[in-house]
Amino acid sequence: MVRITEDLIRRRAEHNNCEIFSLEEISLHQQEIEKLEHLDKWCRDLKILYLQNNLIPKIENVSKLKKLEYLNAALNNIERIENLEGCEELKKLDLTANFIGELSSIESLKCNIHLKELFLVGNPCTEFEGYRQFVVATLHQLKYLDSKEIERSERIKAVQNYPEVKWKIREQEQAYLLKRAREKEEAQRRMQERKDKKQKQMDCKLGFDSPDSPQEKPNQAEGDGEQERCRTFENDDEDRKFWEEPTPYTPESRLETHRYIEEKRRAKDNIRESKKREKTAWTLVTAEGKVLNVNVPKLHFSLKDDEENNQIVLDLAVYRHLDTSLLDIDVQPTYVRVLVKGKPFQLVLPEEVKPDSSSAKRSQTTGHLVVTMPKAKEIILAKQKVSASIKRSDCNSQQKNMRSLRFLQLTQRDMMIWKGENSML
Repeated sequence: MVRITEDLIRRRAEHNNCEIFSLEEISLHQQEIEKLEHLDKWCRDLKILYLQNNLIPKIENVSKLKKLEYLNAALNNIERIENLEGCEELKKLDLTANFIGELSSIESLKCNIHLKELFLVGNPCTEFEGYRQFVVATLHQLKYLDSKEIERSERIKAVQNYPEVKWKIREQEQAYLLKRAREKEEAQRRMQERKDKKQKQMDCKLGFDSPDSPQEKPNQAEGDGEQERCRTFENDDEDRKFWEEPTPYTPESRLETHRYIEEKRRAKDNIRESKKREKTAWTLVTAEGKVLNVNVPKLHFSLKDDEENNQIVLDLAVYRHLDTSLLDIDVQPTYVRVLVKGKPFQLVLPEEVKPDSSSAKRSQTTGHLVVTMPKAKEIILAKQKVSASIKRSDCNSQQKNMRSLRFLQLTQRDMMIWKGENSML
């Protein structure tokens, strides 16, 4: 059963910055609401209220909405017009396609002096003989009934025939109420039969699930498959019978259909969730002890061998706005494992690392997870070789510089000698 909650109203009040105390218009259509409540306390300034296509059986808890001008409660389970006397500014009332059979209940709208438009199309009362004349004669303030303008001559004629029409309406109402009483009894009987049948199926299921002897255990898998097929066939047969069974269109049948659909939807969701839980048994290590590479969350990654710092760096592209509490990191000497929202990412490392010295952090710009893992084998000779090669290259460069200086000195001496010989000539 869906209730009108503060959270629901705030979500439907985004156009008013989610403020409900100053809300003037709200749409709660197609929310599967089964009771009208709380609006007269939380939204006193409401002027327009949309409640169409729900399961509301009664107009209630709206008497304090003094500023309400338009109420749309079409396609619900309403059977009487009531509790609207307090809506002093009500100008338009839409009750299309409900179950209003007590046409005399419109007399409660006499207090709504500003009411100009009334819609009752699709209600049982519209089939009564003299329906329009009765409404026009009862509500003098109306200008339009079922989208048709009420002319002055029509009103005068309706008022003249009012006593006779009213008597006919009362008779037809009584006949309709007796019919409704029989429909309610039939609906209760059908509901009880369905409950008994469901209880019987549950008892049979429990008896089928409990094996009588241990000899049946080897064939348990085959039995489960056969049971699943039988259950599917029974569900299909039940669906076919439910939808093909002729049922009168009543508030009870409409509510029953809704709950049946909701029950089937929940059953499908439960099956889907159970299948998801069955699929979560991922194989990370084989029976022989071999660690596998696994990427269930399907994330991009890069593995870098940082020889200069003698470490291995894993860059895992986790979602930028993912909460760090949803990440679980496990570094082992030969592999690294990261659980992202319960989904494993596992990678075999090219060399052994030190788990105790490893570290993990999130990038502040990209949100990536960076895992730094120092190598288990420390390489010291590599640094000495690098330094020796640097020294050798420095010596070679110094020697080249000395040769270039000597060459420059020789060329300068030759130039001076050449200039002296030219001056003597």
